[in-house]
Amino acid sequence: MYSWRMSTSDRLIESTRELLWERGYVGTSPKAILERAGAGQGSMYHHFKGKPDLALAAIRRSAQELRATAEGVLGGPGTPYERIEAYLLRERDVLRGCPIGRLTMDPEVIADDALRAPVEETLDWIRTRLAGIVEEGKEQEQFASSLDSDEIAATVLATVQGGYVLARASGSPAVFDAGVRGLLALLSQEVDPAVQEGWTPCSTSCP
Repeated sequence: MYSWRMSTSDRLIESTRELLWERGYVGTSPKAILERAGAGQGSMYHHFKGKPDLALAAIRRSAQELRATAEGVLGGPGTPYERIEAYLLRERDVLRGCPIGRLTMDPEVIADDALRAPVEETLDWIRTRLAGIVEEGKEQEQFASSLDSDEIAATVLATVQGGYVLARASGSPAVFDAGVRGLLALLSQEVDPAVQEGWTPCSTSCP
């Protein structure tokens, strides 16, 4: 399943990441981790102090990956609106949900300060990054000055995370796409018409 070039510790981290995403903390047993990683008994305790230590390494890696993916879009070219649009429309496995967002519904993770920290920090980082882009748009007179950057950022993040929940509940990504289209329609009303000249909003069929 994993490349032979991967170290045992990396295989353990990757298998734990996947299992946390699929089953949550309680459902991620040491036995399941070792089986998926193709590692022998005792490997976990050779490289990590135990399941909590391994879970923390896995959550941190998922958080780093999510940040890098988000920054690749939010830090890309285009107007502030286009960068937010690109973030909302980026390719996602909607029915699988967010590997970080789903952990907020895991009581064991939320109850543990160490495990919760990278989850909270990552979501705060995305919200702060989005708020900065909205503020940038206001400074460039592309967005209405009356917009509250923090509120818009929170709305964007809530649309994405809430969209995952609704999509999983319905068994279809359609409701996620509808939420994104609705938010973009509202946000586009706050864009200076002069800024919109020369570009056409992307549909949710974009990658």
